[in-house]
Amino acid sequence: MEEQKLHIALIAGGVSGEREVSLSGAAGVEEALDADKFTVSRYDPATDLARLAADAPGLDFAFILLHGLFGEDGTMQGFLDLLGVPYQGSGVLGSAVAMDKHLAKELYKLNGLPVADWQIMGLGDEVNIEELISRFGLPVVIKPVREGSSLGLSLAETREQLQEGIEKAQSHDSRVMIEKYIKGRELTVGVLGNDELRGLPVIEIVPGKDFSFFDYDAKYQEGASEEICPAQISDELTTLVQKYGVEAHRALRLRGYSRTDIMLAEDGSLYLLETNTIPGMTPTSLMPQAAAAYGLAFSDFLERLIELGRQ
Repeated sequence: MEEQKLHIALIAGGVSGEREVSLSGAAGVEEALDADKFTVSRYDPATDLARLAADAPGLDFAFILLHGLFGEDGTMQGFLDLLGVPYQGSGVLGSAVAMDKHLAKELYKLNGLPVADWQIMGLGDEVNIEELISRFGLPVVIKPVREGSSLGLSLAETREQLQEGIEKAQSHDSRVMIEKYIKGRELTVGVLGNDELRGLPVIEIVPGKDFSFFDYDAKYQEGASEEICPAQISDELTTLVQKYGVEAHRALRLRGYSRTDIMLAEDGSLYLLETNTIPGMTPTSLMPQAAAAYGLAFSDFLERLIELGRQ
């Protein structure tokens, strides 16, 4: 019966640099949600916050499909907490912690998880290019501390590119991370659950020949990267990657689901890069691919996230 349907607020768009990715994901989610079980209303935080607040008493659940700042960083989660509307995924604390790459790496390290050496630079800090090269070598990775989808990320292979990369990252964030480059294979592992956590099949990401690493264009340009699911790695390594994904999820105080990116170095060592609390959610995105390999079709995966969010 109509009154037994759950009324879902689908929140997408927003004001971050990942607005278009968010809207694309929302279209796929809305199409996949079973119309016999759910009534869906769309809200764009760029224009609809007052309407969302007014409608809150009639909403059963919110599905947040915002990426980056003002959506994945705990702000929307806090707003929904105040409105009394449950939502999928992590709360304010976990969302904020995971969004801050520096704090996330500190917590990984504190919990015995392997990370590459890094340094944080503020806007007023003196940039000593020679010292940075002496510490990290070349190439070196530069990224904004709080940004998603590899926006502002660069791989510097020369002194000039290092300077340019720092300036590029500073255009996205006042704090910039300089990180040792790990040459190897990029893996990603999804985690599903609240108290009982399950590591999903591991995926290997192979950027196309035109991309030296998995940047924004490599992520979202059709055909730019190859995704191998499950990754062609040993069972022992798969188990370890899944273990690290689960431990990262716990270390960052996450709930529901997450996806952690991990580098497999040429010497066989693993290094955690970052954890995504609202992974891309088109049917062909990495997390839904892993869920499908695990046995959850896209619509079933969405319903599982709603179920976990209402617990």
